[in-house]
Amino acid sequence: MNQNQGPQTSDSKDDDDATLSEFLASLMDYTPTIPDELVEHYLAKSGFQCPDVRLIRLVAVATQKFVSEVATDALQHCKARQSSVVKDKRDKQQKERRLVLTMEDLSRALKEVRKFPFHIC
Repeated sequence: MNQNQGPQTSDSKDDDDATLSEFLASLMDYTPTIPDELVEHYLAKSGFQCPDVRLIRLVAVATQKFVSEVATDALQHCKARQSSVVKDKRDKQQKERRLVLTMEDLSRALKEVRKFPFHIC
C-alpha cells in the first residue's frame, strides 16, 4: 500500500482483478518464444508442478523479458567497448559496422542484474 494514498477501495480492487483476469485470458492466445514444454520442464526440475497453462506462459513471458533485457544491456556494453577500442581507425570502422558480442559484454550485463534485487509485489 502506498503511504500517500489511502487504503485501496473495492472499486479499485475490482478493476485490478478485472485487468489481471483479462491479462491471464490473453495468455491463452499468446505463444511465447520459450515453449511451454521447456518452461514446464524447468519448473518441474525445481519442484513446481502447475497444470494451469496460463501460469506456465506467464513464467515464459517473464523469462523472455529477462533474457531480452540482459541481451539489450550486453549490446550496450558491446557498442561502448567497440567505440572506445577503435578511435584511430575511424575510416575502417565506418566501413565495418558489425558488432561482435563477447562473453565479457554478457558478463558485464549479468553483473548489473545482480546489483538489483528482485521484488515480487
